[in-house]
Amino acid sequence: MKLLLATALLGVALIPAQALASSPFDGTWKINVSSANMPKKPDVFVLKDGMYTCQTCAPGYTVKADGTDQAVSGHPYYDTVAIKVVDDHTIQETDKKAGKTVTTSTVTASKDGKTATFEFADSSNTNAAPVTGKGESKLIAAGPTGSHAISGSWITTSFSSLSDNGVTVTYKTDGDMMMMSSPTGQSYTAKLDGTEAPYKGDPGITTVSVKKINADTLMETDKRGDKVVGTIRTTVDNTGTSATVMYHDGLRNRSMSWTQKKI
Repeated sequence: MKLLLATALLGVALIPAQALASSPFDGTWKINVSSANMPKKPDVFVLKDGMYTCQTCAPGYTVKADGTDQAVSGHPYYDTVAIKVVDDHTIQETDKKAGKTVTTSTVTASKDGKTATFEFADSSNTNAAPVTGKGESKLIAAGPTGSHAISGSWITTSFSSLSDNGVTVTYKTDGDMMMMSSPTGQSYTAKLDGTEAPYKGDPGITTVSVKKINADTLMETDKRGDKVVGTIRTTVDNTGTSATVMYHDGLRNRSMSWTQKKI
């Protein structure tokens, strides 16, 4: 099962907490994972009759669930998916890009099928060590009759752990320019007037623009080609050490929010 919400959280960890010309906002920031308000729209998966479907992937796909690499198209982070059925409540997924493993995950539904736990290691958008994590999801609507226990509509309710390299980012401002770097290898240098600039180190993002809305708020727009991947609105509080972030997933039309601290 591709961990869509986890991927979303990891992907948008690389955003500005605040970047004005004023140097006190420079430094390293870390997401408070426990503060995250997850999207209300569920992810939908169906495993039945030997076939696995991710309906809410962007784009969606259906593959054989026989543990072998199955080709998928339209995904910048992976080009094959392997779904292994471990038992009636557990599956393992391995995603690869050009033959290299980029994501592994295990999802286990509870005995009553109402919740599920997941754990993953994801290097699909990193040039360094994989981002790792664990969490829990809740069933919103059951899957088709006779389908595997992981089938249905699920929302992520919490992360019990998420590695620091996936939730920290460093910024440095110089005049009207902002420079971003992350432990996972992403970076950019962009003007604070909304001008598009190259986004480096992430196969799913090609350009970024950062615009100052007011003294405390920035808006970032990430694109893949001419398509908006996500928008991020970040507002720093009056202490200059905490920020509230609102993220909208432009590909799957869902939103989430969290807070982050300067460390």
